[in-house]
Amino acid sequence: MTELLTAAQMSAIKTAAIESGAVTGLELMERAGRGVVEAVFEEWPDLIRTPQRAVVLCGPGNNGGDGFVVARLLTEWGWDVDLLLYGDPEKLPPDARTNYERWATLGHTKDMSMPSALSDLTRPDILVDGLFGTGLGRPVEGDLAQILQDVNSLREGVGTKVVAIDLPSGLCSDSGKHLGAFATADLTVSFHRAKLGHYLDRGPARCGRLVVKSIGLEHGSGTPHAAEHTPVTLAVAETHHLAKKADAHKYAHGHALILSGGAVTTGAARLSALGALRVGAGLVTVGVPGSAQMEVACQITALMLKRVEDGEALREVLGDDRINALALGPGLGLDRARALVPEALGAEHTPSVVLDADALTAYAEEPEGLFGMLHEACVLTPHAGEFARLFPDIAGKLTAAPTKGPAYSKVDATREAAQRAGCVVLFKGPDTVIAAPDGRCSINSAQYDRAAPWLATAGSGDVLSGFITGLLARGIAPMQAAETGAWLHVECALSFGPGLIAEDLPEQVPKVFRDLAL
Repeated sequence: MTELLTAAQMSAIKTAAIESGAVTGLELMERAGRGVVEAVFEEWPDLIRTPQRAVVLCGPGNNGGDGFVVARLLTEWGWDVDLLLYGDPEKLPPDARTNYERWATLGHTKDMSMPSALSDLTRPDILVDGLFGTGLGRPVEGDLAQILQDVNSLREGVGTKVVAIDLPSGLCSDSGKHLGAFATADLTVSFHRAKLGHYLDRGPARCGRLVVKSIGLEHGSGTPHAAEHTPVTLAVAETHHLAKKADAHKYAHGHALILSGGAVTTGAARLSALGALRVGAGLVTVGVPGSAQMEVACQITALMLKRVEDGEALREVLGDDRINALALGPGLGLDRARALVPEALGAEHTPSVVLDADALTAYAEEPEGLFGMLHEACVLTPHAGEFARLFPDIAGKLTAAPTKGPAYSKVDATREAAQRAGCVVLFKGPDTVIAAPDGRCSINSAQYDRAAPWLATAGSGDVLSGFITGLLARGIAPMQAAETGAWLHVECALSFGPGLIAEDLPEQVPKVFRDLAL
């Protein structure tokens, strides 16, 4: 899995490398600047052929130092470069000051604080944003806000290509939230590892295309972590969990029970059940009340059917200890959820349980009652509204406008929710975050080259619940089942493409599995 870094972790890695004597700060700055120029030419090869015009914005820190390197390299390439500096060059950090002096032998530096400093310049082909990068700790306001507005106007009005060093200015590196005014880039070039803010909240929309360049920190520079903190990774499918043994029988792959609501509300549960079956559960049964029995019987073939009228009936069904995974919520109804959830969570042989939709909303008025019943084999899969109903105080912190950085992030919120609930929480969205009570956390990103906007369709989340339930039935641990289910969900959407509806998702699983050579 690819590890994502906070600003503090990245700073610690660079500091450790410099203090070890493996590299100097100037060498890292030079490599970063060269990485930006390489990324620009890789993204727009036509720019290599003839010199162009560039504007480079440099801030008062080391991100500005990277900008000085970019300006020098482009000038040496034959480009016409204007450089604007925010702040006093005498107060630059030592390495940035050295690169400022190197630049000063080639070109002139303009004061960015002057009125219309940017808008008075001839339209550039490229604008390089080296103002703040990962270290922004306060909102961008005043004159700087006007500068970022001018950057966006150049991009939108005359087609200037905007390249951000590390992050577009105004974006929080740890949360992806706006800190006051912000710039939007066409290309963002980061270094060593991607940062949390590249994948959370507004990050993907502001970064454009994300490229991560090596600056030589790969060897002997592991990520320093606080003892109580575990890394955040990008979720991927661990394919060895998905393969099946040739000599296994159906019960070796588990028996999942998907509980449905009453008549005319069974579609969501049937979608979940198909998802569970497609990802490889050996058997999948839909548990229905009598009022829906004929409706469901007319709609299913490979799925099994069991009448589950009430809590007592569910308790009896769960006496079969071959049922090792349950899903409750999609189309269940609030009253039925309140009757069945306690039985599902209190079953004697403790099957794995996925709670979604109505199974979560049913406890909006008393979330502590739900938390008291949950156990470590549970997975909660809320969208933003359901999350806010279960964890209103955490959601309040997440939605509050940040006044400083690093801002409270979706990673922070999901980790806090998982610890409170005592089980895995999958917080849905294009930046789906999955966290376990012990702090393990990953982001399943449906953004950049994995963007799948057509997943925003009715029933899509029900299929995701089914994927996770089927993987749990196969014996995959809750955290891995949630990560793999979320990853497969996006892969199926990408496999089908535009025009997707929820019914298409399970039907794409065989193709995705073939592509994985399972």
